[in-house]
Amino acid sequence: MTVEAKRSTTVAVIVPMFNAERTIGATLASICRQTHQALDIIIVDDGSSDRSLSIVAEYAKQDPRIRILRQANSGVAAARNNGAAATDAEFLAFIDADDLWAPSKIALQWQALDEGGPSVGLAYCWYALIDEHSRVFSLHNRPSHEGHVLQRMCRNNFVGNGSSMLMRRSAFEEAGQFDPSLRARNAQGCEDLLICLRIAENYEFRVIQQHLIGYRMTNTNMSSDVKRMLSSCEIVLAEYRGKYPQYGSDLDAHLVDMIHWLVVRAFVSGRFFDGCDLLRRFLALAPRLAISSLPNILDVYCRARLVPDWLKARLRGLQRNAELRPLYMETIP
Repeated sequence: MTVEAKRSTTVAVIVPMFNAERTIGATLASICRQTHQALDIIIVDDGSSDRSLSIVAEYAKQDPRIRILRQANSGVAAARNNGAAATDAEFLAFIDADDLWAPSKIALQWQALDEGGPSVGLAYCWYALIDEHSRVFSLHNRPSHEGHVLQRMCRNNFVGNGSSMLMRRSAFEEAGQFDPSLRARNAQGCEDLLICLRIAENYEFRVIQQHLIGYRMTNTNMSSDVKRMLSSCEIVLAEYRGKYPQYGSDLDAHLVDMIHWLVVRAFVSGRFFDGCDLLRRFLALAPRLAISSLPNILDVYCRARLVPDWLKARLRGLQRNAELRPLYMETIP
């Protein structure tokens, strides 16, 4: 394929949106700044009741690549599937309405898929954790897993979030799209993990080792509902325990890791009672790991919540985090 043909290959960007007036403008701006400009940008409004739609409409006036679909509130899986059905693009990318992309995100991932050939179904990248003000508080996410990664996905969701994935439509369709039944079972949250596992059964993965996503942690996004997320994870892992019993120990470790992550999420989002409940379960399942993880949990909490400097100075081992964190858009490559 010629360079010109590569540049003109359309990538669909699907943005599920529900009451995202505080963040959707910044998210859209990061999409529109992509160096790969052949984009079909589909905003799927999932029954918003705030100013989200009017904000998107203003952006759409300035950028003809943006179009809006509306649906009754049906959840993130249905919104993503409806967005994918509304485009004939061969490549599909998804971004949540509160996350940010570096300008080179789509271009680098598309190149990885193109160079890998049809056997490579999904490309992902590293993500920076950002707070409600878009300030970076962690760059620790640095996975390197590529190729046939099913067992690695059973052990750990290294892809991390839905804003990370660029996939071939063929892989998306063969995986059965995103599964809306999780929401129907009051277990919304691990649709991303499930589709990655299903794609990994039949396709290879590639990784871009750059922090091309600003992944926002707040008390309003879907993953802050930690108990529902845990139920969702347990359902997904149970499915794969039945399909691949040889990966049972990996799936057990995955659940422990998820509980650890959800403890952090709960405290960062201000859900202290949920965080304490999950911490007790973490201690029961893996007491040594839970105890050794406590300093890290406190560290991430202080970074994310921008604890005042005078308090950080009194927290042993956290002095190195006392400086103000940079904005994501100031640090991206």
